Amino acid sequence: TSVSGLAGQGGQSNYSASKAGLIGLTKALAKELGGRNITVNAVAPGFVPTELTASLPEELRAKMLELTPLGRFGTAEDMANAVAFFASDEASYVTGQVLSVDGGMVMM
Repeated sequence: TSVSGLAGQGGQSNYSASKAGLIGLTKALAKELGGRNITVNAVAPGFVPTELTASLPEELRAKMLELTPLGRFGTAEDMANAVAFFASDEASYVTGQVLSVDGGMVMM
């Protein structure tokens, strides 16, 4: 999913709505599958530079960095670490959760 599903994103209601839908699906599946000892969680990435985001105006990228308390953008490795946690035994009692991996951009 994305932090846009948690906080919304002006000018992209379609994107925000689709990500919010994934959050709802995550929570519903966690309730439906919990009795089978199946956990369902989601990672909500913040801004991660990619080929897709490279075309964004520099002013927008600078603003997003300014809104990130840790002062850096995320990496694919940051996201992979969150997914690895959810897949590990350490997260065996965690279900229905959305982990924001966003450097503090969206604190809820």
